[in-house]
Amino acid sequence: MPVSAVKSEIAPCALCGNSKFKKKLNCEGFYFVRCVKCGLVQRNPQPDKNEIIARYSDMFGKDYLSYEIANEGSFLNLQLLALKDANFEFDATQYGEPSVLDIGCATGALLEHLRAKGWRVTGVEISPGGEYARNEKGLDVRSAVLEENNFDENSFEVVLASHLIEHLNDPRSFLTEVRRIIKKDGCFYITTPDISGFQARLFGAKWRSAIFDHLYLFSARTLIKMLKETGFRVTLRRTWGGLAAGMAPGWLKKMADRAVKIFGCGDVMILKAQPN
Repeated sequence: MPVSAVKSEIAPCALCGNSKFKKKLNCEGFYFVRCVKCGLVQRNPQPDKNEIIARYSDMFGKDYLSYEIANEGSFLNLQLLALKDANFEFDATQYGEPSVLDIGCATGALLEHLRAKGWRVTGVEISPGGEYARNEKGLDVRSAVLEENNFDENSFEVVLASHLIEHLNDPRSFLTEVRRIIKKDGCFYITTPDISGFQARLFGAKWRSAIFDHLYLFSARTLIKMLKETGFRVTLRRTWGGLAAGMAPGWLKKMADRAVKIFGCGDVMILKAQPN
């Protein structure tokens, strides 16, 4: 779907409700703005929610599913590394059979991995990957967006959302629903690009996460603030990604990757949050 064909409308800041913005990133055919009050960076105008859902449900179709299947091993490894960095306890057998919800679970590779580690697993995925996860892997994966699944309150010990929140029209509604369905002593692990990181500052509008499908570009500060306002406390933050593969000689990439971890300015961040 061409950028110009997507219906859109001006949206207030999703964090503070302010309606005054300054242009932040002028991309090809669209741009990101920065709220002058709180600093949240978002697409404005915002694409219509129904068209966004249709884009993931229908437009990507079989070609996107083939891409997901071909790359699920490498995607899984990245997710496992991120969760390991966040001190995630993979082996669930010592805790009985705790429940985990993976929102935006794609083909279900992570859920399959966790199921083998003793977890009771549930997923949410609106793209064709959800059907694949159900039919080929026998996973409980729901095809409606999170807020439409009507999960019971206090249902899950752990909720995961990797590279999802930046795609949503209403991230506050999403976080509010996560807070409702997570158990009081549960843990929420959320992964997203970090616009306050080194690569974002270096590349500006050419940053690899400044793309059409991303509606919000959070910094650690803005995401932590939204999490706090929706009933969470952030107990851990990790970040990684100094330079992308192929951008620099191997020795320089290793140095950059090590440095951004030390100084907390990587390309991607994972936050561990728990209910207040």
